[in-house]
Amino acid sequence: MKTLDRIADARYDMKTMEKPEKKSDLKEQFAKTRMSLIERLSDWEDQKTWNEFYQTYWRLIYSVSLKSGLGQDEAFDVVQETVLSVAKQWKKGQKYDPGKGSFKTWLMNITRWRIADQFRKKQRNPAAMNQSGGTPGRDGDERNTMTIERLEGEDGEEILERMWENEWKFNLSEVAIERVKKQVSPKQFQIFHAYVIKDWDVSKVKRELGVSQSQVYLAKHRVGGMIRKEIEVLKKEF
Repeated sequence: MKTLDRIADARYDMKTMEKPEKKSDLKEQFAKTRMSLIERLSDWEDQKTWNEFYQTYWRLIYSVSLKSGLGQDEAFDVVQETVLSVAKQWKKGQKYDPGKGSFKTWLMNITRWRIADQFRKKQRNPAAMNQSGGTPGRDGDERNTMTIERLEGEDGEEILERMWENEWKFNLSEVAIERVKKQVSPKQFQIFHAYVIKDWDVSKVKRELGVSQSQVYLAKHRVGGMIRKEIEVLKKEF
């Protein structure tokens, strides 16, 4: 299979990029959560930065929350509360300190605490607990619901770290792709998408999109290079 030099070790596979929820429902909830956050941060400075932070990391936090066993609404609550926790710490001057560890680990720990908060709410609401179940993963397999005891147990941290690492790589790639998509022509991204992400043969890309072989290779080289650079930028942000 063709790959783009294994960008951030993430495979560009359309099945991998699919989510178990309906896209319309997810988009609606995303917009609702984003607006709620903006309202709650309305008195704070630099709204653009917090909006960009949310756009960059909401999928990561949301996906890990789902795979931990939370429902869709609960996962969005974790997204909102995690971003608010980060913002409050920033406001108090308690920003991420590179000398104490990586930003990735710092954000993971805040997310983990917010996930644990949701499980505690579940424990106080038996009806919500009974509605919990495994969350389908990207490969279609059923994930076992993580309980608060397991999340806070000896193996809970290791389980979450593995989950976070995988989702972190995937999220960086997906955010980078979205950013680059806005920077190139629709046609060039369409060629890249067909050849690299959908893994079409050159002959099929030429036939279906009406382009030349040189256009296919140019799109792969140019768009792919921009995505790699964008991933490096993302690694340095915040």
